[in-house]
Amino acid sequence: MISHNFIIGKITKKWEIKMERHKLRSSIKNANLNNKHKVLIIVGDGAEVLDTMVPYYRLGEDYQVFISAPEVDSYHLVMHELTTGWDITEEHQGYRIESDIAFKDVDPDEYIALVLPGGRAPEYLRYNDDLIRITKDFFIKNKPVASICHGIEILGIADVIRGKKVTTIPKCRFDATICGAIYIDEPVVRDGNLICARGKKDISQWMKEFVQMIEDFINT
Repeated sequence: MISHNFIIGKITKKWEIKMERHKLRSSIKNANLNNKHKVLIIVGDGAEVLDTMVPYYRLGEDYQVFISAPEVDSYHLVMHELTTGWDITEEHQGYRIESDIAFKDVDPDEYIALVLPGGRAPEYLRYNDDLIRITKDFFIKNKPVASICHGIEILGIADVIRGKKVTTIPKCRFDATICGAIYIDEPVVRDGNLICARGKKDISQWMKEFVQMIEDFINT
């Protein structure tokens, strides 16, 4: 029979681990509070480093960038690369990044643009009701949205890409077409308020066009 003290000890240990994780801090965040316009970047454990950090730094030059996740916590970014002997990309641990706001607390009206990085995170994040609420709101109000790689999985579940031209990495083509999107095998594809990129190699063009989309939105 399991003792009361054993159960309490397990619960206490789990809480301590949670607190230790929350205390972890990285040195990669750089807040710009000098601009009134806010951009939201979505993360979770397993988000791709470059898909997350390039938009974070580039958009941070001109806007306030906020990281949103399931909770306010420290999250593990990852790197994927082709390795000898592997038929698929091998995953390596990357930086950590702290979220600024939980999905449930996000008011989409406070933000002018949304970024959905790739990696493994979207596979799990797409089932979060508050994230879907946020995503839908950006499309209802025709605000700029940028998706790269597996970010398309969030858009598909949100049912906001039906009839739209999109791109993503080839292995996520099904996630797009099964949700009614038109898959285009090009580095970057824009359709209305949405701009998609296939993967890391396409980030520069993706961000250049996205910044222009944001500026056009601000000036309308």
